[in-house]
Amino acid sequence: MNGAGNDFVVLDNRTRSLSLDGAAIARLCDRHRGIGADGLLAVEPADGAADFRMRYYNSDGGEAEMCGNGARCFARFAARLMPEKPLSVSFETQAGLITAALEGELVALEMGRPQDYRAGQSLTLGDSKHQVHFLNTGVPHAVVFVPDVEKIDVMALGSALRRHDAFSPKGTNANFAQVLAPDSLVLRTYERGVEGETLACGTGVCATALLHSVESGASSPIHVRVRGGDTLRVDFQRNPDGSFASARLTGPADFVFEGTISL
Repeated sequence: MNGAGNDFVVLDNRTRSLSLDGAAIARLCDRHRGIGADGLLAVEPADGAADFRMRYYNSDGGEAEMCGNGARCFARFAARLMPEKPLSVSFETQAGLITAALEGELVALEMGRPQDYRAGQSLTLGDSKHQVHFLNTGVPHAVVFVPDVEKIDVMALGSALRRHDAFSPKGTNANFAQVLAPDSLVLRTYERGVEGETLACGTGVCATALLHSVESGASSPIHVRVRGGDTLRVDFQRNPDGSFASARLTGPADFVFEGTISL
C-alpha cells in the first residue's frame, strides 16, 4: 500500500503466527532483494477496547511509535478484515489510541495530542546555522522553514539534523518546509529509520503544519504538498493557553498489489 507515495508492506497478523525479526523486516523492505517499502505494518489483536493494534517498523527493521501515512493505510487494510464495512477504525499504537474515519480512498486520522513543543533554536548543520523548531506528533520531528525547498540538500542536511546532539540519543525526523501562502506549505522530509528522503511523511506533515501555525498564527486547516505530489490536509484546534487540543490528518491510502513471499 502507499499513502501519498510513502509505501508499506502490510501483513495480517491477527493470529500472531508471524514472528519477524528486524533482519527479516529489513529484507522485506529491501527494494532490490525484497518487496520494497519504506516500512512494514502488521495488524494484531488489540489489548484493550480498540478494533486492532498497529505495529509499525521502519525499513531498517526497527520498530517506531507511529506513522501517519502508514496509519491511514493500516486503517483501510484493517477495515477490509472486518465483517461489515465500517465508517471508522480504532487501533492502538505505541503513541496512543488512533481513530481513523474512512472517506472512500481518503482516510482522516484523529492524531494523538502533540507534545514537547520547542521553539526555534539555532543549530549548526553543515556549514551554516538554521532555526530549528520541534514537535512530537507521535514520533519526533524537527522542522526548518526555508525560502526554497528545491535548493535544500535534504540528504546532507537531513542526515545532520536527524543525528544532531540536540535530539540525542534517539534522534529525530528532519523536515524542510517552504511557505507558499498562510494555509499552504510544501514539504520535504528525511525520515529516521528509512535514513533518506521519502515521498511523504504524515506525522511530519502534521508537525510542520502545527509549527507553522504557532510561528505565523495561521488558522486551521493547513494544506501541505509532499514530495510525491499529493496534498494532505491538517485540521486542528488550539487550547486557550496556545497548546494543541487536537489534530486531524486527511490524505490518500491506496492498495497497490497483493501477493505471497517465501521468508
